[in-house]
Amino acid sequence: MFNKISDFFDRQFSPVKAVPPGIYQYSSPDDADPPYKLHLRIEASGDGVMIINARTVLHLNRSAAEFAYYLVQGKQHDEIRALVAERYTVDADQAGKDLDEFIEQINTLINTEDLDPASYLNMERVAPYSGKLSAPYRLDCALTYALSEGSAADAAPAERVSRELSLSEWQTILDKVWEAGIPHVNFTGGEPTLRKDLPDLIDHSEQLGIVTGLLTDGLRLADKKYASRLLDKGLDHIMLLVQPDRSEFWKALGNLMPENIAVTVHATLTPDNQPGFSALLDKLAGQGVTSISLSAADESLADELEQASQHAAHVGMQPTWDLPVPYSSLNPVALELKQANRNIPEGAGSAWLYVEPDGDVLPQQGVNRVLGNLLRDPWEKIWKRH
Repeated sequence: MFNKISDFFDRQFSPVKAVPPGIYQYSSPDDADPPYKLHLRIEASGDGVMIINARTVLHLNRSAAEFAYYLVQGKQHDEIRALVAERYTVDADQAGKDLDEFIEQINTLINTEDLDPASYLNMERVAPYSGKLSAPYRLDCALTYALSEGSAADAAPAERVSRELSLSEWQTILDKVWEAGIPHVNFTGGEPTLRKDLPDLIDHSEQLGIVTGLLTDGLRLADKKYASRLLDKGLDHIMLLVQPDRSEFWKALGNLMPENIAVTVHATLTPDNQPGFSALLDKLAGQGVTSISLSAADESLADELEQASQHAAHVGMQPTWDLPVPYSSLNPVALELKQANRNIPEGAGSAWLYVEPDGDVLPQQGVNRVLGNLLRDPWEKIWKRH
């Protein structure tokens, strides 16, 4: 998911003024199959970042970013070809061929699940999170540290905050997020569904154009009317924390799987559940789950986690490791890289940041270094400290 499209124009025509910096979006027509969203951020340098369906991140050089800019503006093929040929004084046929290649690459990413662009699209691979960013790709927003009944008391650091932001304060933060060029937020906690105004926050994000995700234990989503309300407000994806002994979890899963929303289930391997873990994965697959996030409670379970990952793949589930955090550093990708003495991709504090219920910004959950407060401090000041 970390790729750079090969250059055509930049090698020869860099003096041309870049397209306007900023953040742009495009949503497919309602009848598109599959539906998709494109978010494009143009940096001051003219380079860009395109996020496809809040999951696939493409780092674009100036020429590719310009193609992307015209596409999200709704310009037609012949118009783009003519614009590029005139701006760069190049042959229109060559400009059209490069545009066709770019569109084909984007369509492939939209229509093919879990595709590695570097392998299939002849794109140059770059190190994850290696580019200089003007803002992160995503914020993980803890709306509350309140927990569902029956949760362990230490499951959220409630002692860190003295108050929760109001609806209007969170809306102010979301406005600031969009103005900063951040295209994606995840609502987390605590348990975010305990906030009565969660639907309003999803709706506000949707009106701005922000892609929204939800990390939840899923218990409230057993109420089909409530689940439908969140979806109707524009929620884009959900991560459910598996609660195998709670009937509400399975009912919530049953409510969500037929809907047009991306669902990932997160399961943590522990010494206690290890004997029945494969059966749990089988049950999830039987419910239609195709995206799974796995972690281990202890590094000593690394081999068992790898076996679980292989079993998940065998029953048709693809791994998701960095949504919405890495949920745990003890995930199959991190452990595999560690065993191979390779560096683990570090996105925390760069590709994503974490916002506490009072607006304080941390590099990531559990890293208690406050970069500033999104309600009080200018974004530029916070980002400079990251």
